Amino acid sequence: MYFSIDRVGGACGYGNLLTNGYGTDTSTLSSTLFNNGYACGTCYQIKCYGASACFRNVKCTTVTATNLCPPNWSKDSNAGNPPRTHFDMAKPAFMKIAQWKAGIVPIMYRRVPCMRSGGLRFFFQGNGYWLLVYVMNAAGGGDIASMWVKGTRSGWIKMSHNWGASYEAFATLKGQALSFRLTSYTSKETICMECCYFKLECGFDLQIKFELPLMHKKHANMQRL
Repeated sequence: MYFSIDRVGGACGYGNLLTNGYGTDTSTLSSTLFNNGYACGTCYQIKCYGASACFRNVKCTTVTATNLCPPNWSKDSNAGNPPRTHFDMAKPAFMKIAQWKAGIVPIMYRRVPCMRSGGLRFFFQGNGYWLLVYVMNAAGGGDIASMWVKGTRSGWIKMSHNWGASYEAFATLKGQALSFRLTSYTSKETICMECCYFKLECGFDLQIKFELPLMHKKHANMQRL
């Protein structure tokens, strides 16, 4: 596990992590863990283990996956190349468990439920014929497996996974009020059922941030790994 400094943006599409609720307790994941973006938003407890740089009085810290640490085939597997699992933590998170000058330390880790406040956050881009939605701040499993959209003049439309935590639909939805349905990758349960009702009137190139309380069809039981 390494530390890094810049945690703004990234392969999950979360944008500015400070203003979008993730703070600095974040980490990139190696491609083995990143799972083509389906691991975006998942949470992990991390403990520094077996190195002199580890802080002995700190049990662990919790981070959210917000980016991909791509393979570097010019180096050995310590760089996070498959099949090795690897975390590239934001510097403030790394400094909670180890001395920053160590650069890389061995760790133990496990998946844990994500604790979030403020509800789901949607960021929209697109036009009257195409809609791209970034999903942020999901609690519980933290991840999204699939997403649907429904207009007032359409049935449910299954959206395609674009990249990271974004989903898109190629459909004529301009001027319609929209509802969304999402399912968790971890629990396979519906975590939001018709949770957003928003009318698109902006035409082309709409960019809207929309925040709403988290609604559950069922309460997912997140098993600690």
